[in-house]
Amino acid sequence: MIRVLVAEDSPAVRELLVAILRSDPGMDVVGEAKDGEQAIALTKALRPHVVTMDIAMPKLDGLEATRRIM
Repeated sequence: MIRVLVAEDSPAVRELLVAILRSDPGMDVVGEAKDGEQAIALTKALRPHVVTMDIAMPKLDGLEATRRIM
């Protein structure tokens, strides 16, 4: 099972991504983040295998969040 964290500031897009990922029996969406700061915190807490990351997000953009996660 692949553990996935979805980081997306748009609630509609986030909901769609989560629904698509959950339709695959091999994917387990373990968390949802609405900004880069939350994505970093949830990555540390939930230890997902994969993070889907939006680039343009409030507070901290996806590129910087990815740099800090890595």
